[in-house]
Amino acid sequence: MHVTDMVMHIDNTLGTDSRRNVERTITGNKGVVEAHFNEKRPHLMLVSYDTDRTSSFEILAQVTGQQLGAERVG
Repeated sequence: MHVTDMVMHIDNTLGTDSRRNVERTITGNKGVVEAHFNEKRPHLMLVSYDTDRTSSFEILAQVTGQQLGAERVG
């Protein structure tokens, strides 16, 4: 297992419940270890994932598949 982190910027303004739903959905995907929004910067989400099982591009596609604007920033 090779775990790495990625920071994503979510363009949409989401409330607390919507952010939690996105976190749960992304965390439920193969290879994703954890996904959580930064409480002080609610447009930023940190995603930890296993590079042997998924990629940052696949995770980005999962987020944008939820009708959200997003880009990788780190």
